[in-house]
Amino acid sequence: MSQTEHIPARFREDAQRMAAAFRQVQRAIIAAHVNLDGDAIGSMGAAGWILRALGAECVLYSATGLPPALAFCPLPGSMHTGLGHLPLAPQWAILLDCGEAHRLGPELAAALPGYSGINMDHHLGSNGMGSHANWVEPTAAATAQLMAYVALALELPLAGPLAQCLALGLITDTGGFCHGNTTADIFALCALLERGGCRLHEIRQQLDNNWSLGRMRLWGRLMERVRLEQDGAVAFCSVSLADLRQCQAVKEDAEGFVEHLRRLTEVQVAALLREDSPGCCRINLRSHGSTDVQRVAASLGGGGHRNAAGASLRLEPLEAERVLLEAIRRGLA
Repeated sequence: MSQTEHIPARFREDAQRMAAAFRQVQRAIIAAHVNLDGDAIGSMGAAGWILRALGAECVLYSATGLPPALAFCPLPGSMHTGLGHLPLAPQWAILLDCGEAHRLGPELAAALPGYSGINMDHHLGSNGMGSHANWVEPTAAATAQLMAYVALALELPLAGPLAQCLALGLITDTGGFCHGNTTADIFALCALLERGGCRLHEIRQQLDNNWSLGRMRLWGRLMERVRLEQDGAVAFCSVSLADLRQCQAVKEDAEGFVEHLRRLTEVQVAALLREDSPGCCRINLRSHGSTDVQRVAASLGGGGHRNAAGASLRLEPLEAERVLLEAIRRGLA
């Protein structure tokens, strides 16, 4: 049985088109949005293993580095945080899980005109920034889902480290298969991964059972701080640099907390505001069903999906909070 037959019909043509683009690559830099999450890292790793299988050379790049909590992902090389001393001279840029050049970081964004670009993404609001080939598919649950179809179009088995990278992206961007983007196509891919020897439950264990004491203390503090706004429709919480320092936590320790805000009865929008540096705050938004937080994030210069989105604001925390809550109020009107 051809591997291509495992690709759903609606994705097959694009997967084959991207497979043809990957076959042309010889030396590439692989990147995703700054502040890497599981789908970004998993997609980058998968792209690297695919290129290696094709006999190409590649280097992984992220201006913000590899989050320690996700360092278990079996990447095909180390993560470089600068372009100055790469072990190869890339001709291609494989840009994943990102639709806007500035979200790659200023150094790579400025260098993009020097590369032939391939862009694969599943976020709303972009037509693709690849100079050579683009595949932007908002109906996909994760960029890792699209990468899996490219691998299948290339007749590569979903096994070994490639499968583990794909599984990380699928698990994290479906919220552990709890989000509304968890479809039959996702479960079909997971079945292929399991048959190839990938144990999804082991990846869940690595994701769930790696907390530091600082993270536990931080979440305890944040649980006490949660408040309801707009007649209970919005659950809001903020994280300051002082919180991180006093709890001996890092900013990545706040990841995932916003999902728990969404558990509150009657809440339509969950919002977490994290102070990342003086005068700069990161916003994470979550919602249920038809409530569209992507529109809220877009109004603040960010993006994402209908039920999961984010943005950055160059404001002090109190002003960022005011701007955010007003944007949510308009979005719910």
